[in-house]
Amino acid sequence: QVQLVESGGGLVQAGGSLRLSCAASGIAFSIYTMTWYRQAPGKQREWVAGITGGGVTNYADSVKDRFTISRDNPKKTMYLQMNSLKPEDTAVYYCKVATSTYDYWGQGTQVTVSS
Repeated sequence: QVQLVESGGGLVQAGGSLRLSCAASGIAFSIYTMTWYRQAPGKQREWVAGITGGGVTNYADSVKDRFTISRDNPKKTMYLQMNSLKPEDTAVYYCKVATSTYDYWGQGTQVTVSS
């Protein structure tokens, strides 16, 4: 049974930082690309960043140079370091893994950035 559990969200002032974690279980973590998505109130869920099993990363333009995605394969955990946060980064952040048969999502963690 695949499980993804996000943590690390919270309330932060603009310009601050947060580090999100996504702990995986029930999956051969190291072979899969892992991704972060976010969904702001009243908006569609959007892709934020992705990282391959080998550590190749990719970012949405809106977060490039501010967010850093990383992973620790032995710990089966993915991270999102978020710096220089802006009010428009306020959203529920989700991690996702896409296998050959199914897309698995975590329950999400709320990030709120106050101005």
